[in-house]
Amino acid sequence: MNEEKYNFSFEVYNSIDELQPADAALVSEARKITGNAYAPYSNFNVGAIAQLKNGKTVTGTNQENASYPVGICAERVLLSATGSLFPNAVIDTIAISYDNKNGKSNHPISPCGICRQSLLEYEERVKQPIRLILSGLEGKIYIIKKASQLLPLSFGGDDLK
Repeated sequence: MNEEKYNFSFEVYNSIDELQPADAALVSEARKITGNAYAPYSNFNVGAIAQLKNGKTVTGTNQENASYPVGICAERVLLSATGSLFPNAVIDTIAISYDNKNGKSNHPISPCGICRQSLLEYEERVKQPIRLILSGLEGKIYIIKKASQLLPLSFGGDDLK
C-alpha cells in the first residue's frame, strides 16, 4: 500500500485593503452584485464576476425557483453567460462573494461540487487556469491559483474516451 497526499497552497488576505487594486475592484463588484441574486428561499445571495483575458467582464448571480433547490449557482450562471457571449473566451480571474441574509457574511466560501466540476471543465476547454478570489462581504479573502485545485481526483472528458 502507498499513501499519497493532495494539498495546495492559497493566499489569505485579512481584508480587501490588502489586495492589488484590480483584485480589490473585482471583489467590490462581486460584493455589490450579490444584490442582483434571486434567492427568496435560502436568503443566501451569491455574486460572481469574471475578468476575461480579452478585457471584458461578465457577472452572474444565483437564481432560485419554487422547485427549490433546483436553482442555479452564480458560478454556473457566470460560466454560461461567458460561453454564450464570448465563446471559448479565456477567463483570467473570477471573484465570488455572498450575502447571507440569515447570518454573517464575514469569511470566504468555496464553490459547491457542481460548480467545481463546471469550473474544471471550463479550464480544460480553454486550456487555461482560472484564478479564484473568494470572499464574504467583509473579512478574510482567499486567492486560489487555479479552480481545478478545488477538485482533486476529478472526473473529466478524458475519462470518457
